[in-house]
Amino acid sequence: MRRLNRWIAAVVLWVAFTSMAGAETLAATVEQWGLLGSWAVDCAARPDRDKGALLTYEIRKDGRVMYRRNFGEAKDENEVVSATVNAEGLLDVMVFFPALHQTREFGLLLQKDGSLRAIYNRSERGEYTIKDGKYVATGAPTPAQLRCD
Repeated sequence: MRRLNRWIAAVVLWVAFTSMAGAETLAATVEQWGLLGSWAVDCAARPDRDKGALLTYEIRKDGRVMYRRNFGEAKDENEVVSATVNAEGLLDVMVFFPALHQTREFGLLLQKDGSLRAIYNRSERGEYTIKDGKYVATGAPTPAQLRCD
């Protein structure tokens, strides 16, 4: 428990310092890559935990990049602490979720048709919920998300 508390404190400090130091770079990365805006599997459907959330990425006036999730009955807002584009064009995003006491990293692929697809999603412990474009629990491929705005 003590180790976890130290790790959380380190992440919070890292978020604070990197937010100030790298806000322009982070904002430019997500904007140039094409991440900003709202995304959903079905933009006409109401957000729902089981049928699809509305996911929104935005740059605040203070330069912070925020990730909002709307599941219908539940909503949250979390700070994107880093984003880099790898050699294959995958956007590697790291988001700190204070309510969950964890940082998650996910890889997003912008497809040729303009849709977005999650290729991986893992915890700071390396536990995957999505790996190689498939849900670990079911083996089903992740669906394409469309820009809703």
